[in-house]
Amino acid sequence: MSTPKPTSEPEPQPSASSEPPPPFDPTQPSVPISYPIKTLQELESRSYFESFHYPFNKASVPILDSSSPNRRRLLVCHDMAGGYLDDKWIQGGTIPNAYAIWHWHLIDVFVYFSHNLITLPPPCWTNTAHRHGVKVLGTFITEWDEGRAVCDVLLSTKESAQMYAERLAELAVDLGFDGWLINMEVNLDPGQISNLKEFVDHLSLRMHSSLPGSLVIWYDSVTIDGNLSWQDQLNKYNKPFFDICDGIFVNYTWKEDYPRLSAAVAGDRKYDVYMGIDVFGRNTYGGGQWNTNVALDVLRKNDISAAIFAPGWVYETKQPPDFETAQNSWWGLVERSWGVLRNYSGALPFYTNFDQGRGYHLSVDGDNVSDATWCNISCQGFQPLLELADPTNSIKVLVDLKEASYSGGGNITFKGSLEEQTYFERKVLQGEFHLSELPIHYIYSVKSDANSSLGLKLVFTSNSNQMMSMLLTSRAVNHISSKFSKVIMTSEHKGVSPGWVINEGAIAMNGYTLTEIHAVCYRSDSSLSEGNDGTVASPSDYFALLGHITLKTSDYKPDFPVSSSWLVDGKYIKWTSDSQGSKTLNIKISWTLKDGKSFLFPKYNLYLVKLSKQAGGNPGTTSEHEKEYLGVAQVNCFYVSDLKVPSGTSSLKFIIQVCSVDGTVQELDESPYYQLEAEGP
Repeated sequence: MSTPKPTSEPEPQPSASSEPPPPFDPTQPSVPISYPIKTLQELESRSYFESFHYPFNKASVPILDSSSPNRRRLLVCHDMAGGYLDDKWIQGGTIPNAYAIWHWHLIDVFVYFSHNLITLPPPCWTNTAHRHGVKVLGTFITEWDEGRAVCDVLLSTKESAQMYAERLAELAVDLGFDGWLINMEVNLDPGQISNLKEFVDHLSLRMHSSLPGSLVIWYDSVTIDGNLSWQDQLNKYNKPFFDICDGIFVNYTWKEDYPRLSAAVAGDRKYDVYMGIDVFGRNTYGGGQWNTNVALDVLRKNDISAAIFAPGWVYETKQPPDFETAQNSWWGLVERSWGVLRNYSGALPFYTNFDQGRGYHLSVDGDNVSDATWCNISCQGFQPLLELADPTNSIKVLVDLKEASYSGGGNITFKGSLEEQTYFERKVLQGEFHLSELPIHYIYSVKSDANSSLGLKLVFTSNSNQMMSMLLTSRAVNHISSKFSKVIMTSEHKGVSPGWVINEGAIAMNGYTLTEIHAVCYRSDSSLSEGNDGTVASPSDYFALLGHITLKTSDYKPDFPVSSSWLVDGKYIKWTSDSQGSKTLNIKISWTLKDGKSFLFPKYNLYLVKLSKQAGGNPGTTSEHEKEYLGVAQVNCFYVSDLKVPSGTSSLKFIIQVCSVDGTVQELDESPYYQLEAEGP
């Protein structure tokens, strides 16, 4: 398995100095990053756990369902320009158009790949994949002469093979990802094969006992005879490895008949055979690129699993007209060929803000807290199902990162034209939410202009497969009400930010399953001269934003601990001063509940309030409205680096705003905080 040559260099993190940075020392405080393990010695010594960066690298989102479905599956292997690019900055980068994946509804397994010995997935990928029910694997690879030397140590004894397998299992479990892709791209002595099998077998057993539902997948490379000989199919030369792990990733240069032959060899495990497809098209069946669907069609016909290698081709090769459009078009090809086989099944509360994990601004409850460009895949909300645009549709539906956001940096934007007495609808979410006798409380935010109205259609299925569709609307819609089983009027109130309107209400649907949510664009019966953001538009123009959707049982309330129940600490405090009297601060802030309970919160927003000295030298007070947004943490710590502190500042108050799974946030004056006196005069 080889990586295409990068077409563009990764964006460097901005530096205050043009001097070359000192060698990376993972034990010293610095902006938290994800990085690979490059030697067996590092693995054996467990030195990774002594790293300053280790606690930041733990994924925080558990996967809801760890079972593997009994059907063909889609594995996606992320191999892009060597890996660890914008995604390595755990607290987020600054590139608004950074690479991301948002077609998670098509994917079953995600592999983070690089050519380092041990590739640890950055936690952002694990967090967002788990949020969508997708498993994440790291990679263990040996290649070239260096890889052969690694194998001589790794496979020297049965005990060494077991020990290194245990170290890999420990890393996966501790960092929160779901297993390993094993790629031994070296020639081996036949005498080493028994210990190689021991390594794979012991890793599989240790992963399964430590983490039910975990996966160890073998790459089609070295054979049972010790020869590095890619078989391009499952056969007698690689099946002994397949038999002791959870699947095989077949090399991507297979011929048309190989999927059928591989399925026959696998028998009742044919779905554990993942036939490789290289999107760059290097000798891959069908040519990859915009013909990736040709290979997928063959695999679907043979009812066997697929492994797509390097889908970042779309981004790396700058496919026109722009990344967002090209990405949606390419994954649209995949969807039309492969089909949507996964159905999200989750418990309430359900919340999404349609964030793609990148953007040009950030909002909290409709309040724009930052206009800085950013990227952080951990922040992805549950992604909507936005099918490829039909050019005949009068309304365009997209996630427009430059439009306003209610929460995070995303939205669903609806713009175009809509005539009176008509409506337009688009499915945005699909899943299975089994409802109890408690009513569902729904909340959604809308920002629209002129007489553009936006509602939601909820589709329910009964135990006897009867379907009901309910339109949630804040305006009278007599002209389209017959299109729905029932129309429910929402309670409408203004958000804290101009333009945003919050719609909410409750429905009792005991025994039903909520299966789909559609957005419905329409004109209200009443003729309105201006929209809720005060703009006036021509009669047919339509524009609306959907900011978020929350669904929860009517008795659900976020349980925010009071501020005094947290223990907040500051460490690695470092001040530097310049000749003008300004100071710069680095500090790691950590927080934990005093009673020792585990964390049930998906993220924390970090703010800073600078308190200044009054005349006479007494500390002044600063309004909370003068807060400065610092970033977001998915774990219980955050590193503040190169913070400029003006002269005259008496102290700094770092506020940790706790966020609940239903999208609500704790009031800032009730949130835990850490206060630090400014050093010096």
